[in-house]
Amino acid sequence: MTDCKTLYFDCFAGASGDMIVGALLDLGLDAEVFKNEVDKMPLEGYDIKIRRIIKSGISAIKFDVLRETEETSERHLHDIEQIIDTSRLTAEVKDRSKAVFRLLAAAEAKVHGTTPDKVHFHEVGAVDSIVDIVGAVIALNLLRVDRIVASPLPMGKGFVRCSHGLIPVPAPATVELLKGMVTYGSEHEGETVTPTGAALLSALAGQCGPMPALEVEGVGYGAGTRDYGVPNVVRAIIGKEAGGSIDLLQDSLSDSTAGTVAVLEANIDDMNPEFFDHVFERLFEKGALDAFLVPIHMKKNRPAVLMKVLCNEEDKEGIAETLFLETSTIGIRFSRWSRYCLKRESRVVDTEYGEIGIKMAVLHGNTVNEAPEYEDCRKRALECGVPLKKVYLAALRAFEKDS
Repeated sequence: MTDCKTLYFDCFAGASGDMIVGALLDLGLDAEVFKNEVDKMPLEGYDIKIRRIIKSGISAIKFDVLRETEETSERHLHDIEQIIDTSRLTAEVKDRSKAVFRLLAAAEAKVHGTTPDKVHFHEVGAVDSIVDIVGAVIALNLLRVDRIVASPLPMGKGFVRCSHGLIPVPAPATVELLKGMVTYGSEHEGETVTPTGAALLSALAGQCGPMPALEVEGVGYGAGTRDYGVPNVVRAIIGKEAGGSIDLLQDSLSDSTAGTVAVLEANIDDMNPEFFDHVFERLFEKGALDAFLVPIHMKKNRPAVLMKVLCNEEDKEGIAETLFLETSTIGIRFSRWSRYCLKRESRVVDTEYGEIGIKMAVLHGNTVNEAPEYEDCRKRALECGVPLKKVYLAALRAFEKDS
């Protein structure tokens, strides 16, 4: 079986961009290799400092981006995307980094009543924040992670000062970014989850909840700057979700195939439901293997739907673009899932209404599921002027007779 390499972010004290990068570096990444990748961006006037410190008795990596001079200019989304596009980074790192900043821009635009292209990036547009976000994506790429899961996130309280003045904690943009994530209130004063931390987890983590069953391969700790009653660190746990018991199961499934699929999901609460039929058609045209809707409730008890799309890895970018173009979502979560698939076969049977295709699922050489092709049945029913269910049952009888 293809093992699913999963990374779990345990954010019991919150999360920020530098804490996430520190935790990923502590998983064993070569600091020089990491720095060389970051240096592929056309950015100047900063230095990276990576050191090991102790936080409440826990050894952790402190990642700092030191600016040589204070920045005075503000950047827009276009400016940051230009920095990324003109870098020597891989296409995958460029795409994932831009996806994080686009999510940030959409959240800031919603809060300030403007459009993403007009958003002034203040703190998150500074060199240190750019390095934090792109650095986290670089580290994940170096680790070759298939799936990312984040723990529920503790929200601090009080107020924090930013370029707009004094704002409540959590910051409005942070709350906007965490739509669809699981959060809870904490007694910590101050900002426990920063906008960069929220953007990274929201854009890159495919799921938010308890840690999945893992065969643990490594643990890393990334330190924050402040001190709370609990260790101010993010813990990153990496491992394989395919344990020995699953491998034994795979050995017995001689007629099945195993592999991974890309899973994209988005929360939608403000779109005309009549559009979904069109959206599904476009998704399947782009290569979706399956797509479905799950009813959910969002904040203020708003009814909404969770749209999930399964596709092959090479089709995920086209699927994501279609979701952005055809739905009202402003953020898409992406993950990779391991799966088993039974061997599929097909045959044609003769019925009193004409030929009907039958699709079959095979296990241990035996057909365990069979179903007439719906479109064939529908076509014959219309041609013969009979109920669809009669054609369907006739096809099943013909299949059983021939088997």
